[in-house]
Amino acid sequence: MPEQAKPLDDERALIGELIADRAEQWDLSGELPIGLLRDLGARGLLCAEVPASAGGLGLDSGQNGELTAYVGSLCGSTRSIMTSHGMAAWMVSRFGDRAQRRAYLAELTGGRLAAVGFSEPGAGSDLAAMRTRIRHDGDSVVVTGEKKWVTGARYADQLMILGRQGDEAAVVVVPASAPGVELVPIATPVLGCRAAGHWHVRLNDVRLPADHLLGGGGQDLSMLYTTALSYGRISVAWGCAGIVRACLKAATEHAKHREQFGKRIGEHQLVARHLAELLVAEQIATRVCEHASAAWQSFAPDMVIATVLAKHVSARQAADSAAAAVQVLGSAGAMDGHVVARAYRDAKLMEIIEGSNEICQLILADHALSAAL
Repeated sequence: MPEQAKPLDDERALIGELIADRAEQWDLSGELPIGLLRDLGARGLLCAEVPASAGGLGLDSGQNGELTAYVGSLCGSTRSIMTSHGMAAWMVSRFGDRAQRRAYLAELTGGRLAAVGFSEPGAGSDLAAMRTRIRHDGDSVVVTGEKKWVTGARYADQLMILGRQGDEAAVVVVPASAPGVELVPIATPVLGCRAAGHWHVRLNDVRLPADHLLGGGGQDLSMLYTTALSYGRISVAWGCAGIVRACLKAATEHAKHREQFGKRIGEHQLVARHLAELLVAEQIATRVCEHASAAWQSFAPDMVIATVLAKHVSARQAADSAAAAVQVLGSAGAMDGHVVARAYRDAKLMEIIEGSNEICQLILADHALSAAL
């Protein structure tokens, strides 16, 4: 009797075929093929948690996480697009009205690409410093401001822009081609995820129909930011688990075949220690991600803190694992574009984006203090 196919086997096989061994080339060139991204988007793979009725795959958080980890093990830049595009779909699902969900989700699962603008030149983690403004003017909304390091902006058809709306906040869907939108390339090469299309976005009195404002706006800024960022954090966490898996695979394969002093280097105790730590890191990253996805799926009270914990722990495991893998491979892993060299650079960015290590530690410390009361 033939073995039953495992969940996501077809999707993994397709992604593996589309990416294959091309990630090195994309990393060195600093560009992903736009056709690849549109193909992945049209197959529902960039926002796979969107229900099948809306064009997605209807995956739960854990299934989508494993798919994200697999993409992350192959190409950090493609995974970055997956995170940003998935976050855009999540924001539409969470904040959009019925008509907006129907229209925008069809686009996001139909091959059109989206990017999300959070950070600004003077506002990263400090929400109070956000300067992007969204104001009503008759039947229109006008958007003014600047966003920096917008993942996927280079490829995006739609920009989901977070801004201040009076004393409240809102997300507005801005077509990248709208008059007043200026996309500013960032000098390359950047440290990590080089092909993820990180560009700055300037919004010069961009005028749009009022129905581009998700749910009519008027949300609490902190709630809006936390809700949107939670998706990004859990996606990055799973992507980091993928980085660890790629490092474990590369290091063990190298240690099995590379010989020094008459035996395979994996048999040398100090090298074996690195391999053991890589295996431990893979288990830690996977388990903390599974916990966060279970909390996400059940809307558990600790969902937000679980996603922060997963992002923080997985990012640190990825950074440590990439350093260990480079150490095991030596000069072989120091070549620009090599899988562990990419992992080393990509993982460092993961300790910064979607809440830096320090911000995550502050959130976790506040949680510990409140729980102790």
